[in-house]
Amino acid sequence: MNRLRALTVRSEAASAALVLGGALWGVIWLPLRFLAGFGLEGAWPGVLIYSAATLLLFPLAWLVRASLSAHWRQLILCGLLTGGAFSLYSTSLLMTDVVRAVLLFYLTPVWGTVLGLMLLGERLTLARGLALVLGLIGLLVVLGGGDGLPLPRNLGDVLALLSGLAWAFGTLQLYRMGAVAVSTQVFAFILGSLIVSLALVALGGGQFGGVPSGAMLGLATPWALLAALYVLPMLFLTIWPATLLSPGRVGLLLMSEVVVGVASAAIWAGEPFGWRQGAGSLLILAAGAVEVLGARR
Repeated sequence: MNRLRALTVRSEAASAALVLGGALWGVIWLPLRFLAGFGLEGAWPGVLIYSAATLLLFPLAWLVRASLSAHWRQLILCGLLTGGAFSLYSTSLLMTDVVRAVLLFYLTPVWGTVLGLMLLGERLTLARGLALVLGLIGLLVVLGGGDGLPLPRNLGDVLALLSGLAWAFGTLQLYRMGAVAVSTQVFAFILGSLIVSLALVALGGGQFGGVPSGAMLGLATPWALLAALYVLPMLFLTIWPATLLSPGRVGLLLMSEVVVGVASAAIWAGEPFGWRQGAGSLLILAAGAVEVLGARR
């Protein structure tokens, strides 16, 4: 009984950390767009932030080098999936509206639930089903409006949608690698983000930004270091819970980002916040509450 109680408490702590991590994700667009103000386009703000974060993590990577060496094959796959999702998502935030990027990414709970059913032997409970329905209705309310179905309309939208799919597969890998140290997973995540971002600018033919000048990089680098100091705690609050909770639940609890992202975009980017955004955010919050309360029964 004590062991069961300990597992329950750990799961609840992971859920709370994930909700907080999601809220921090909700304003990640701010440092990205701030760096874009120096002339960095497309994937380049991400390249700078991930480079800074990689440098900051090198001492930690040295301490966990035995774990990196022991699990390098799994970490390559996991890092490219989770880090690639972050790279695609952060790039999408600079290529489409914040609200559209956030909400297209948050089809993640659907992909995560499907993967859990197919590969982890999970059951689709009433609470999970209701949470999915509430979350998807919330997405449709915010994205729909009177201008057709909420489908991707530009390259930024496509990147956001692909990032959610990559994140669902990545969280499945995190869950399977729960015994691997979280610090090791975070380093793989950041390295994967950097690799995918560099691939975008190298292979994108200018679609993901031209090479910035030395002056641009010089001005932006100190701010990128500050952004990296924000990103790293956010990642620990995301990766640790994802090693304990199923992909579908991770996707649902991270939806706290939707509310923060929609509200912050309205306040600081002048993006719309009317009845649709308010009602959709409430539905998405309800989805997270149903998921948590249903899991405690």
